[in-house]
Amino acid sequence: MYAHTRTKGELKHFIDTIDFSKQEMLDIFETIRMLKEMDMQGAVPKILKGASLAMIFEEPSTRTRVSFETAITDLGGHALYLKPGEIHFGSHEAIKDTARVVSSMCNGIMLRTKEHETILNLAEYATVPVFNAMTYYNHPTQGICDFFTMSEHLPAGKKLDDIHVVFVGDSREDTGIMSKETGHMCATLGLRYTVCSPKKYSMSEQEQAKIRAKMAETGGILTVTDDVDAAIADADFIVPDVWTYYGYEEEEADRMASFMPKYQLNMSMLNRAPEHCKALHCLPANREVEITSEVLDHPTRSLVFQEAENRLHTQRGLLAWYLYPRMREADETLIRYNEGKLRSFLDTRLK
Repeated sequence: MYAHTRTKGELKHFIDTIDFSKQEMLDIFETIRMLKEMDMQGAVPKILKGASLAMIFEEPSTRTRVSFETAITDLGGHALYLKPGEIHFGSHEAIKDTARVVSSMCNGIMLRTKEHETILNLAEYATVPVFNAMTYYNHPTQGICDFFTMSEHLPAGKKLDDIHVVFVGDSREDTGIMSKETGHMCATLGLRYTVCSPKKYSMSEQEQAKIRAKMAETGGILTVTDDVDAAIADADFIVPDVWTYYGYEEEEADRMASFMPKYQLNMSMLNRAPEHCKALHCLPANREVEITSEVLDHPTRSLVFQEAENRLHTQRGLLAWYLYPRMREADETLIRYNEGKLRSFLDTRLK
């Protein structure tokens, strides 16, 4: 395999949160927490000094791009923003060739793409860590951010292990991205998880089996229902997501008829849940569609914008977790020697 000469250590990719152990996930939460605290002190350590992150976006993004680019800069590195039309990625060049070439020039590769197979293909041939910044199957950076946010706002008297997370909305296999991601996080952490969707847009048996298999190891519980009131009766956190997607415009009328108004996260729904229950949303949100402005902007019941800010802290933690172990320590004596050697050569030849 092509060797990356500027890095060391075991190669790990960040693809799916269901692949983590509970302890590893909690250790990542602690890394995020530490870096967030350091940021509040204005003292984030430059532990990735000189590192470069290739950010490939085949889909639009606001929070993911801004948070990754800011995070790598905060840690002492820099990002390269790459998009189709500007690079050969999957067209004019095989993905495996791009993976090998970019790996030889950068310390990590971040990809946002539609097809999950694309990121699996990239990770197979990359020799540096690959970060899944969302596919139409899952959104692991968002999942970690959401549950880190929940861990900061636990109901009184409850530990993280005790919470009940409810997803309300589209959980269909090809479009219910956050329903699956939330399930993967609950499975890894061993939590109680309820998915509430119209039967037509419910989670597939295959995905349920995957989540339940992990929960059998961790102690989690999965419930799938179309009964909103039963789902939210003892919810600690409610997570919605958009109902319409790029490429599915022809389904919009049917989707609106299926979801509205029963599955809209509004104050009526939130008030039927326990008083301590909080609302999240990964954003961007369609206000007055899957979530109302009254809920989204609520001063005490919404965590949406705390959650959005935590995307930055999450990316810092993930970059540190995956890139730091592979960074080569700079030998200052060797650097000074090499600088003198290069200057001497150039001064001699270029005079």
